[in-house]
Amino acid sequence: MRQALLALLEESPKHGLLLKEEFEQEFGAAWPEVNAGQIYVTLQRLQRDGLVEAEEVSQEGRRSKTVYRMTGAGEEELKSWFSEPSASPRVRDDFVQKLVMAARTKAAEPLGLIDRQRAYYLRSLADVERTMLTVNGHGRAGERFLLEGIALHLQADLKWLDMCEEEFSGG
Repeated sequence: MRQALLALLEESPKHGLLLKEEFEQEFGAAWPEVNAGQIYVTLQRLQRDGLVEAEEVSQEGRRSKTVYRMTGAGEEELKSWFSEPSASPRVRDDFVQKLVMAARTKAAEPLGLIDRQRAYYLRSLADVERTMLTVNGHGRAGERFLLEGIALHLQADLKWLDMCEEEFSGG
């Protein structure tokens, strides 16, 4: 979220609710709704770290708004983010830990865990595919990319579960 807010501020200075709105527009239904509090906490941290500056802007007849602007350090942070590959989310996979510990300790049946996880992935994939049908070319690029990526990851996870099942069934 941190770097995404910096990227939006790279376009122009913005207030927190506009940043929330623009982020949600970009990712649509594919991304869970962002809590406004999360936006403001992230902006405060960015300000604390010297990556953004805040300015109170008065509005005629209305309460003033805090508008955030990226600093030079923020520009460098954003360039660095874009230049580095993103880390794999699989390094500390909770299900892998469950599966390995179940097999080691016999505290749970590995094949039962695999069956439950497969059912979960299949439900998740069906949900994503339903959402993809509603977007059907009308969503923004971020929303489409995210949905397609989620679907492909779930399909890969299902194939991986097949391999795990084969291993634990002695196949």
